[in-house]
Amino acid sequence: MGEKRPVEELSDELTITPLGAGQEVGRSCILLQFKGKRVLLDIGIHPGLSGLEALPFIDVIDTSQIDLLLVSHFHLDHCGALPYLLEKTNFKGRTFMTHATKAIYKWILADYIKVSNITTEDRGVLYTEKDLDNSLDKIETMNFHEEIEVNGIRFWSYNAGHVLGAAMFMIEIAGVKLLYTGDFSRQEDRHLMAAEVPNVKPDILIIESTYGTHIHEKREVREARFTQTVHDTISRGGRCLIPVFALGRAQELMLILDEYWEAHPELHDVPIYYASSLAKKCMAVFQTYVNAMNDKIRRQISVNNPFVFKHISNLKNIDQFQDIGPSVVMASPGMLQSGLSRELFETWCPDHRNSVIIAGYCVEGTLAKMIMSEPEEITSITGQRLPLKCSVTYISFSAHTDYEQTSEFIRLLKPGHIILVHGEHSEMQRLRSALRREYEDKLDVFAPANNEEVIMNFRGEKMAKVVGRLASKKPKAGDVVSGVLVKRGFNYHIVSPEELQHYTDLEQGVVLQKQTLPFTAPFSLLHHCLLQLAGGVEQVEQSGKNCLKVFDSILVVQEKNKVVIQWEGSNMNDMYADAVLTLCLQIEANPQAIKQSSLRSITQGKDKSTFEDRVQKLLVEMFGEESVSYQPKLKYITVTVDNDKAVVNLKSYEVQCQNETLHQMITSAIKRLHIALTPVNVPTIAIT
Repeated sequence: MGEKRPVEELSDELTITPLGAGQEVGRSCILLQFKGKRVLLDIGIHPGLSGLEALPFIDVIDTSQIDLLLVSHFHLDHCGALPYLLEKTNFKGRTFMTHATKAIYKWILADYIKVSNITTEDRGVLYTEKDLDNSLDKIETMNFHEEIEVNGIRFWSYNAGHVLGAAMFMIEIAGVKLLYTGDFSRQEDRHLMAAEVPNVKPDILIIESTYGTHIHEKREVREARFTQTVHDTISRGGRCLIPVFALGRAQELMLILDEYWEAHPELHDVPIYYASSLAKKCMAVFQTYVNAMNDKIRRQISVNNPFVFKHISNLKNIDQFQDIGPSVVMASPGMLQSGLSRELFETWCPDHRNSVIIAGYCVEGTLAKMIMSEPEEITSITGQRLPLKCSVTYISFSAHTDYEQTSEFIRLLKPGHIILVHGEHSEMQRLRSALRREYEDKLDVFAPANNEEVIMNFRGEKMAKVVGRLASKKPKAGDVVSGVLVKRGFNYHIVSPEELQHYTDLEQGVVLQKQTLPFTAPFSLLHHCLLQLAGGVEQVEQSGKNCLKVFDSILVVQEKNKVVIQWEGSNMNDMYADAVLTLCLQIEANPQAIKQSSLRSITQGKDKSTFEDRVQKLLVEMFGEESVSYQPKLKYITVTVDNDKAVVNLKSYEVQCQNETLHQMITSAIKRLHIALTPVNVPTIAIT
């Protein structure tokens, strides 16, 4: 078997797989896989389905391998399956959402459990209120723009403008950046600011395609149509039903209606009801997070609370409702699947004076989507056939981008690749074709179905940042930097060994080496010979023993009938130590001959050998005869050590060598020899 490599080094493939919201709207759940990291983006349910069928296709993956889950906002099609994932599967990763999203998540899911039919005949409920409560402790919160890193995955969020707390997530793995928009709106409304444009260019953009190539009506036109439809219904003595979710667009519509009622005294006797058991809780959340809204709301809150409505009353349940005369009722859920909105609709739909205003996007398979085609009759929850005579008007206040907003957003970001999600098949394909035409096929645009993988390759150079002392030297392009390469997650740094403890949990180790040799010759003879070898020798004392320090790094300690050689292990110190060891062995083998040779060599005027002969002998002592080639006629000496070659020019004593350590060792040795022999008639030379 070959060498086992880290998972992140094995593949440059980045895979994106919709487990929900692939060519559909509902159960958003996108799986991102890259360099051994796995991220889930949202975990919603399908509003048009029930029981296990409403879940994303999480059964096709091993949820225990997911590192991170990011939830974009509190709508059920983006967070509705979260209690199931956290309490009913082996998911072990970390979960993040914004503070406002978590504050609202609990109430939205509690309402969903109460009003929705989340049972199947054979498998029971998806989750209970206890599961919901337990899931809260496993959810972590984050601020907009706050950078967080989990297991090598770096991410941060931007305001998405869709609902209070909605976030777009920028995710970075191994230098590759991906932006997931979730649901977003680039148009400011009565209480929310528009989605931000990130100041970081993503390599991949996963973007909603809910409205495809449609272009929204101007906001003032939509508001005028909405208030006129309500007014017309009241004028003919009818009831106006507006199906809404407990939180989100409901607050936007209440701001519009309360302002309209205030401006029309003739309507003051007509009640407007917000039929939700969560009304007070939701309003408390809105008041808490008012700073997350637009400038208009922040200015108004200093004067009076815009979410304390003068003309709108709360209606907790239908038993409190006296259905006498014209009225306007906003009731949940928004797609008429169950609950109070469904009950009121079945009561009012046979009367032609009444009206229903569908004010948000409706998913295929829901009653709200079905009545937009104006069938002659509908089927009640109990199976009874009811005539549909009331008027049905679709006026979208859904805060999703239209084609103009989507195209502008892409133009500003300039991503390399685009993945379309959260759109019905036909709308998604139309948007894909329009984007390709607009960008003349220069943009990769994918529209995957559920469980269809989109695979892209990202292979780039690994960049290492120079830090600490090495950075203070301000290296330029092309400079060689020597240090320790440190890897943390997918980040690389080069640091000096001395600063390892400042930038890592590591510390620089020192290998102390010691070798003991028998030595019976006079220690003074060894001192003299070391002067011949190294030039400068320092006499030191250690624990009362005579010691010599050679080459500023090798310590020679005299003991009875032996010497101990000590040094810190390094390439250069090891070579110096070998030279000292060789000299000690030579002296011990024949101390008398060495002594006589030394006496002759230091007698001024009687030394017949030349300086180049001494250089040759020194190099032989240091590296051995087999490593040194002496060419006196050509005036050079060649030293070969482990395939590294050094050439000493005997005319200039210049050393040429690619190995910096070997070059420095030979140069230092020749310089020391020259210094030691300077008193003898040796001409002064410059050694480089």
